[in-house]
Amino acid sequence: MAERDDREIILTKEGLEKLETELETLKSTRREEVAERIKQAIAFGDISENSEYEDAKNEQAFIEGRIITLEKTLKNARLMTADEIRDDVVSLGTKVTLKEMKSGREVNVTLVASVESKLKDGKISDESPVGKAIMGKSVGTKVEVEAPAGIIKYKIVKVER
Repeated sequence: MAERDDREIILTKEGLEKLETELETLKSTRREEVAERIKQAIAFGDISENSEYEDAKNEQAFIEGRIITLEKTLKNARLMTADEIRDDVVSLGTKVTLKEMKSGREVNVTLVASVESKLKDGKISDESPVGKAIMGKSVGTKVEVEAPAGIIKYKIVKVER
């Protein structure tokens, strides 16, 4: 089943601002930088064996692809309102404290849309295995997440805005 191109993407204010900033940077600064690199590479002569030219053209293709992706995302984006972030159950925008049942270790995560997820910042996608398992659940609920290393059991300790 193909994904629809017009699927609504709900973003936090911070996430929306980051995507808008990235798009602006790519369209202005990065496009100009790579165009200059291509121009310089062409000035070196024979482009058929010019690795600098190939590298710059690949970077240009990546930048243009990213611009298209960001524009589509922003076209379908809707800013999440504070009223939509609940504190009684896990939903987009909530901060959740999970206790890993085996080790007792606690993990703090914020549930966000997939385009905003960044594990190193504790932001997990609502489409990730953990995100899917905890979505809509309340404090005290135990969930099981299938991971490559096996089933991981978590207990939801805290849900907050």
